[in-house]
Amino acid sequence: MPKTTRILIADDHHVVRSGLAASLGIEDDLEVVGEAEDGAQAIALYRETLPDVVLMDLRMAGGSGIETTATLRTEAPGARVIIYTTFDGDEDVYRAVQAGVLGYLLKSAPRTELLAAVRAVAAGERYLPPALAQRLAARVAGPDVSEREIEVLRLISAGRSNKEIGAILHIAEDTVKRHVSNILMKLGVSDRAQAATEAIRRGFLHLD
Repeated sequence: MPKTTRILIADDHHVVRSGLAASLGIEDDLEVVGEAEDGAQAIALYRETLPDVVLMDLRMAGGSGIETTATLRTEAPGARVIIYTTFDGDEDVYRAVQAGVLGYLLKSAPRTELLAAVRAVAAGERYLPPALAQRLAARVAGPDVSEREIEVLRLISAGRSNKEIGAILHIAEDTVKRHVSNILMKLGVSDRAQAATEAIRRGFLHLD
């Protein structure tokens, strides 16, 4: 009889957790040992249950899946996490891998792929669908967008002028202009509206 893989599910939607638990629980080699509704609870339940795999939503109350993974792996370097999400922006995947996840899967993926991902990550392997792996490689090779530039992007998307951005971030307007110029170049766009749209598409920003 194969070794049972123990799974912790972290998602802030009860229906998603219940559906996953039911779907995974019918497999002879899989067992759901806990369900968390936010990042803090995920960490607490990890300590309590010591699962083989954590299925983690990207966006949750009480800390994102990426922040939770980074915290978890600081405490338990051997933690094996799969981000299971509806978001597939290049930056989302890149930051998740940087945080130490072993797998990244979209909720639209077929059940067979979910099972394959869980079993691969339980065995210590990395699991990224080919399309995401290809985009991750392109993102790694591309120019990096700094935290300050992301702050500027966030304010651009809110419709703030350079003068307003400077006041909010306590930097000179000329400095804001340089940031905006760098952002347009790095994102390969020609104006602020395109920058905001591209930032959302790639996962630098998320619509609430």
